[in-house]
Amino acid sequence: MSNVTLTIGGRPYTVSAPDGEESHIEMLGRMVAERVASGGGSAGQSETRMLLFAALMLADELHELHRQMPPPIAEAPESAPESQAEPAQPTAEVLARIETLAARVEKLAAHLEEPAT
Repeated sequence: MSNVTLTIGGRPYTVSAPDGEESHIEMLGRMVAERVASGGGSAGQSETRMLLFAALMLADELHELHRQMPPPIAEAPESAPESQAEPAQPTAEVLARIETLAARVEKLAAHLEEPAT
């Protein structure tokens, strides 16, 4: 583990980073800092509120990207009409990748919540 200092909203935040993940966490910090600078908070707002708005903007961008993704191509059984075909289920590989990403997000959130030493 090493420490990475992120500057968000003009304030430094030191977070722990797993070895080899330092540059990734720095990149994520820059993304949050960009959202804060572009309207995630204004003068006089609390730190929590500023970061909340930045998180909401990032979540909105992610939601929009998911919404714009084309639906997966499902192969319907030949006997079932197209309108009655069930939606394709995510593959085990996709589910595993989602779980891996969720674990990374949870790990990063835990690191951000740790007090700086």
